[in-house]
Order: sequence, then structure tokens, then C-alpha cells
Amino acid sequence: MKAHTAETQSTVTPARALDFLKEGNQRFIRNLRANRDLLSQVNDTKNGQFPFAVILSCIDSRTSAELIFDQGLGDIFSARVAGNIINEDILGSMEYSCKVAGSKLIVVLGHSKCGAVTSACKGVQMGNITALLSKMQDSVDEVSREKPGTDTGSPEFVEAVAHHNVIHTMDEILKRSAVLKEMFEAGEIGIAGGYYDVESGEVEFVKEILHD
Repeated sequence: MKAHTAETQSTVTPARALDFLKEGNQRFIRNLRANRDLLSQVNDTKNGQFPFAVILSCIDSRTSAELIFDQGLGDIFSARVAGNIINEDILGSMEYSCKVAGSKLIVVLGHSKCGAVTSACKGVQMGNITALLSKMQDSVDEVSREKPGTDTGSPEFVEAVAHHNVIHTMDEILKRSAVLKEMFEAGEIGIAGGYYDVESGEVEFVKEILHD
């Protein structure tokens, strides 16, 4: 499998970009990796890169987007931060990925048994972690309203917050980036939210807003 070129990237629609990821995840959970020569891809990408998607995922060691979606060198931009939250630097990276480098899809990828989400639900405060976890407070508050009386440290509550955080982050991207919102409204990019199961290796796409 060859690395993407400017020509192949230009023909990819947001919907097709998502298909690439879904197909890759199916290969991953079946342990059937695509036949690619990574050293050849090093050579193919030495003068430029043409990724078809940018994926925001957690720093969790089990959630490498390149592995989960069976992608090679030059295929995707990968942004990682605990709790897959959004901030100014991540937004700037996404704007570069889409507006400058031509990516067609933004994916927010949450996951089960997330330590950052668990900490946010428990109200952990420690150093700079406090500010990071505060970015998930809207999701904690919303799930608290939806599930009154539920133990905020319970697995059920944590999973609900992790799911909500994916959708909330998607909304924040379009709310806080005029560049990405303009591209999205013009049909140049799509956005999707996925949820990775650390037990099965499967990604469930919980929300997709795409253009053909």
C-alpha cells in the first residue's frame, strides 16, 4: 500500500476518508494489517505529506490512532492529549491539517476506561492536571443532570461522561474555530466522533457529520 499523494488526497471526500478509517479498524480487530512497506513510505513521503484525516485522541498508551485504524506513514495527522480535550494549540494544529495540508476529515476519538475522564468525574486536583480536567467539566455536569443520583465514580457514569465528552469536543471545534467552521459549512471537511473499546479493539462511531 502506497502513501497518499497530492493527487490521491485531492480525490478523497470526507465520507471516503471515514470509510478508510472504518476499513482500517476492521483490519485491526481481525489482525489483518494492510500490506505496506513502511520504509518505502518513508521514501515516498520525504518531500511532502498528504494525510486524509486529523485524529484527536487520548494519550492513553492503548489508543494509538495509526494502529487502531491500520494506517501508514503520511496517512493521518495524530493529535493526542489526555481526555481528548480541545485547546488553542489543538485547534491550531487542526486548522493547519485541514486548511494548509488538505485533510478532509476531523475525528475526535474517545475510549473506554479513560483515566483522565475518571479523574474528572472524581474531581481530582493536582498541578496542571487540574486545568486539563476542568475542560471536561461541562460533560460531567451534563451527565449529572441526565443521571441524577448516580455515583460519579461509577463505571456507568464515567463511560457516559466519556461518550458525552466526544460530542462536546466536536461541538467545541466548530464553535471555537472560524477556519474549520467555514470549511465544514462549505463541504470541504467533515467531522466525526468515535469511541474505542480497549477490550475489543473496535471503534464505534457515535456521530458523523459528513459531505460526499
